[in-house]
Amino acid sequence: MIRVGMGTDIHRLEMGRPLFLGGISLPWEKGLVGHSDGDCLIHALIDALLGAAGAGDIGRHFPDTDPSYLGIRSTTLLKQTREEILPADTVIYNVDAVVTAEEPRLASFIPTMENRLAEILGIPFSRINIKAKTNEGLGDLGRGEAIAAHVVVLLQLSPHYVD
Repeated sequence: MIRVGMGTDIHRLEMGRPLFLGGISLPWEKGLVGHSDGDCLIHALIDALLGAAGAGDIGRHFPDTDPSYLGIRSTTLLKQTREEILPADTVIYNVDAVVTAEEPRLASFIPTMENRLAEILGIPFSRINIKAKTNEGLGDLGRGEAIAAHVVVLLQLSPHYVD
């Protein structure tokens, strides 16, 4: 069974916080605010994976009301999603993502993000594609107050998968 999932997330930026995006730490004076580390790219990816599997959303599995997730790295949540929530024989055909950020400029970090996500998901690097866009100065994203991510995934679920 082939299924498509879509995920989206946005987090505001705040001075003095570390910036985690795509599973890596980026050198920047602002970081994403969240109950976890705020990595909106991974959060959107988790939602896309869960959506394709018909398994709800990130809030159902990792609620921000649970103190055990306070400050947790999103890479840990992605690993748990892959290993504990998705059926073991799920094939991730591809991940396609768009990250919208005025700053920092992300192009030079994209290959490292793609490699990191491929490593966590246990798939070839070639199956992950991340694009960086700006919001052309418009809205919260354009003023550099937030970063957003949109992710689409294509999965093959086991023929024994019951929906």
